Amino acid sequence: MNRHSFATRVLAITLALLLSQPLWTAGQTVSPQLPNPGTVSGISKKDQEKLGLQAAAEVYKQMPVLPDSSPVTQYIQQLGRKLVAVIPQQYTWPYQFHVVQQKEINAFALPGGPMFVNVGTITDADNEAELVGVMAHEMSHVYMQHSAKQASKASLTQGILGVIGGILGNSTAGNLARAGIQFGAGTIFLKYSRDDEAQADAVGAIIMYKAGYNPQSLAQFFEKLQKQSGGSGPQFLSDHPNPGNRTAAINKQIRNWPPKKYTDTSQSFASTKQKASGVKMYTAQEIADGAKQGLWAQQNQKNGATVRDLGIATNEAASGGAVPASSGSLADVKFEQIRPSDNLTALRTNAFSISHPDNWKAATGQNSVTIAPPAGVGGDAVAYGVIIGGSQTGDASSLEQATQQLAQSIAQSNSGMRVSGSPESVAVNGLQGRAVYLLGESPVQQNGHALAERDWLVTVPRPGGGLLYLIFIAPETQFSQLRPTYEQMLNSLQVK
Repeated sequence: MNRHSFATRVLAITLALLLSQPLWTAGQTVSPQLPNPGTVSGISKKDQEKLGLQAAAEVYKQMPVLPDSSPVTQYIQQLGRKLVAVIPQQYTWPYQFHVVQQKEINAFALPGGPMFVNVGTITDADNEAELVGVMAHEMSHVYMQHSAKQASKASLTQGILGVIGGILGNSTAGNLARAGIQFGAGTIFLKYSRDDEAQADAVGAIIMYKAGYNPQSLAQFFEKLQKQSGGSGPQFLSDHPNPGNRTAAINKQIRNWPPKKYTDTSQSFASTKQKASGVKMYTAQEIADGAKQGLWAQQNQKNGATVRDLGIATNEAASGGAVPASSGSLADVKFEQIRPSDNLTALRTNAFSISHPDNWKAATGQNSVTIAPPAGVGGDAVAYGVIIGGSQTGDASSLEQATQQLAQSIAQSNSGMRVSGSPESVAVNGLQGRAVYLLGESPVQQNGHALAERDWLVTVPRPGGGLLYLIFIAPETQFSQLRPTYEQMLNSLQVK
């Protein structure tokens, strides 16, 4: 199995419906389709995700953020998953959703997917559709890669990689500022043009429509804000320049879309709005003053509010890079070379802990961990071992469907692979998970021909929402020999 391309594709999965929607053309009553967001020359998707996580870590230093265990945050994450589900998996990002304890109305989404919604935005919204409109608008900035495109334009003379390439090695503040992300006065500023805003409105309207909300609610909330403070509006509008008559533009956009019954609000919104009113909130100035004193970093840590690289960041037990491959070829690897030791060692991460044979090595990827014998890894291929990753979408109530969609997407992303059967219930150290097999071709060869491969996909729900997946890999002829080890590892799994 190709580890790098496989992991990249799997981690992009949102567990959404993967069926394409019909194209929208003027004058026809046809459902709209989300546009191709294009690419940004010189700034990879991985770089954007790194930049967003770096900026998110800075948010947790400079702003008070509710922990994921908060009912208010869980509600925002529930709405977020509903919106992510309508985005085609080939265009999605590892979105995550958080809530800032700030009175002022604001929301922002960082490159790569992290989104923050102020408590004041929740309490000021009149219904769920207005709140969803704000979130869909912010998601659209990520979807269309507006921050990266602005950084690209700003760096044509100095080289695009000069803006993003030093993310992990240079000054955090400097890197973020060069990419158009700045902190100040208790808020975050991102560089968006009026064209960006118009596009975010248009794409946000499609996301809302597909998720079952009236796109007009997006424009209504923005225009309500515009009327506040004598027409100047809150900080949110300073960060989001008005592209013009939003209501007229959205009405024109949606006039040929098929009518549907929209969700306006819910009991969950009413309940969450009431809970949000009881949350301790701070003004922008109070947040700015607290940041100077290092107050929020301490408070967030105490409350368990921490930035998450989808929760798969590992401790020193992992090597931090690729599993060191043996000098031999996978084509002729023998079982004795990869035989698992009876002695186990523990790997602990922010999202889980698991035991594995001590002669197998653990290595971190972008939001994933690979545990494999060195002789079972060659180049980008993993012939033996397990790949572990996480997704922000999917929950216990829909785990079977999410697992089926994940399996299908994996199969579609790997030539010659197919799903075998339907997900079945499996007990995982006290948790009820789902498991399904995928069949394909192994990198291991015999007499010049690739052996059949069996991959065992196991999913379990995560306490904060989403799921953790494990993919146990081996040639078909040797899977039964490794299954006791795989089951032993699975039974040691603890999800945090």
